[in-house]
Amino acid sequence: MTAPIFATLGCRLNAYETEAMKELSAAAGVENAVIVNTCAVTAEAVRKAKQEIRRLSRENPGATIIVTGCAAQTEPETFAAMPEVARVIGNHEKMQAETWAGLRAPIPGADLIGVTEKVQVDDIMSVKETAGHLIDGFGRHRAYVQVQNGCDHRCTFCIIPYGRGNSRSVPAGVVVEQIKRLVDKGFNEVVLTGVDLTSWGADLPAQPRLGDLVMRILRLVPDLPRLRISSIDSIEADEALMGAIATEPRLMPHLHLSLQAGDDLILKRMKRRHLRDDAIRFCEEARRLRPDMVFGADIIAGFPTETEEMFARSVDLVADCGLTFLHVFPFSPRKGTPAARMPQVRGPEIKERAARLRAVGDAALAAHLAAQVGVAHRVLMEGPRMGRTEQFTEVDFGADQPEGQIVTARVAGFAGGRLVA
Repeated sequence: MTAPIFATLGCRLNAYETEAMKELSAAAGVENAVIVNTCAVTAEAVRKAKQEIRRLSRENPGATIIVTGCAAQTEPETFAAMPEVARVIGNHEKMQAETWAGLRAPIPGADLIGVTEKVQVDDIMSVKETAGHLIDGFGRHRAYVQVQNGCDHRCTFCIIPYGRGNSRSVPAGVVVEQIKRLVDKGFNEVVLTGVDLTSWGADLPAQPRLGDLVMRILRLVPDLPRLRISSIDSIEADEALMGAIATEPRLMPHLHLSLQAGDDLILKRMKRRHLRDDAIRFCEEARRLRPDMVFGADIIAGFPTETEEMFARSVDLVADCGLTFLHVFPFSPRKGTPAARMPQVRGPEIKERAARLRAVGDAALAAHLAAQVGVAHRVLMEGPRMGRTEQFTEVDFGADQPEGQIVTARVAGFAGGRLVA
């Protein structure tokens, strides 16, 4: 018998949870299994999950195929109907020790089990707490720490709340103790992750905000060299977070923003909580407080009803906000969301707009790289010859550097979307 094989699709939170599942399955003695942790953010993500399941089944004959993650939570019947799949496990269930104890032995005749018997997926909306912290972060040189899960908002294009449930926060004391352990293990950078990070604290006593958590970590873990926060909703940035941006050099000058569009009518149809001017104003203020701040952003191309003029406003937002790292998503309708019922943009137009937006993003990144030539940066080494600056820009080195350490290097040039030191 062999140890389980894990395949992770989607976000950093999924990757974090895969690490937890590895420990849970090992403790339960699960063997000869393949666990696929799926993503549901787009229809394409679901298609890729099914493709990955078929591939892994072919490459691992006789193994028990177990499917979990957001796509398994939102479409359990889709995966249960696949002949390759033996079990479908929900997002809450995958983090429970008893679930894995029940999977200890191979499932005989799994291909003959009815669809209903295959599924172990409960109502995610009934979950009120985050799973216990089963691992102290993950990553070889940068630790990712889950501080929040779920989302209380209902953007018209998004299926994720139905995969993750409502927002739940990890108490600050638990987070601080975990980060202390990570620093003791030698990690020089910690990244706070979640589904809707700026909603952290709303369900906790006294309703603290994300900025309060950031300030508490920096105050109580003085030996932590670098703290980074992942994707945030800029309209929910609180006063303490802005204060940390202004005064705390250990908080990294890189923010990834959930912007999604640059046209106000499209933003309203998305049911976003900000308008175009709100996004521009936030970026201007954050850069005023921290002049070396850089921004990444998610932007959707081809949202239903989007005209060419509306799309042009998303393109202009790259310059108006001073964005550097662009994540472009061609709109993909998700069954069960309001956006799927809206008048759709033609597929070829969506693809063409996404390509144009990516080209604008590539030009913005090139401008940022060119501006760094001759500048000295502190770089966290992720490999012997590759690291990232405080602004999360990749740097290639011509000679080996100590992995996991922060080195100071002067930028000599750039190539292939990376700085060269």
